[in-house]
Amino acid sequence: MKHVLSTLLALGLGAGSAAAATCGNDASGFDRWKQEFAAEAAAQGVGQAGLNALANTSYAQRTINADRNQKSFNYSLDKFMQVRGADTIVAQGRQKLAANPGFWQGLENQYGVPAGVLIAIHGMETGFGGFMGDSNVLSAISTLAYDCRRSEFFSRHALAALQLVDRGAVSPNSIGAMHGELGHTQFLPGNILRYGVDGNGDGRVDLTNLTDAMASTANYLRQKGWQPGAGFQEGQPNFRVIQEWNAAGVYQKAIALMAARIEG
Repeated sequence: MKHVLSTLLALGLGAGSAAAATCGNDASGFDRWKQEFAAEAAAQGVGQAGLNALANTSYAQRTINADRNQKSFNYSLDKFMQVRGADTIVAQGRQKLAANPGFWQGLENQYGVPAGVLIAIHGMETGFGGFMGDSNVLSAISTLAYDCRRSEFFSRHALAALQLVDRGAVSPNSIGAMHGELGHTQFLPGNILRYGVDGNGDGRVDLTNLTDAMASTANYLRQKGWQPGAGFQEGQPNFRVIQEWNAAGVYQKAIALMAARIEG
């Protein structure tokens, strides 16, 4: 969810380059916005595949409904962890760590991020890959880029999504979460471009592949300033990096607490 304030620079875009298309608060102006945004995207080097994908997007009312109805982040920490199934995530997370310790140790050796943190994020985001979304990624991210609430932030990710279509890394039919996130740990498109890692060495970054997703997640945290060997509970050095992953305080604390329990 979640995630990169520096995406604009990462994509090589000038300040304000993705802010000119006319935003709106309902579906009525979406087609006009698509035409304006297509011109901006083309000026930023997006090719015909990306532009065609944009033209075929639909206004995602379910995404807007979800975006305006995020209640769980207002819960107390105890309630949030109960609602999100923290005990189940910890129990299953311990099993996953025990089943493949070499995989997780390899990631920690390379990126410095402990297994517990990566596993807790994986469990929180998608139930360990059990549900990676049911929304068209391009329509969701384009709708949020059009919506006036956070148009500037999501416009950057919409441009990234079109670039990923050009590269063949994302399909116009790709399915993800309500806010356009993809894969096991729910990367926004701009984060895929900046932090995505080909963890399994097959020549492409595919966040629906577990190895790629976990390597990318570890790389994201390391690039955000993770200090190998330092603590990650609230008040410790790496808690600030967990805060980069998600802006909600209860989410941040839950990740840190579950990660410690997973590692035992």
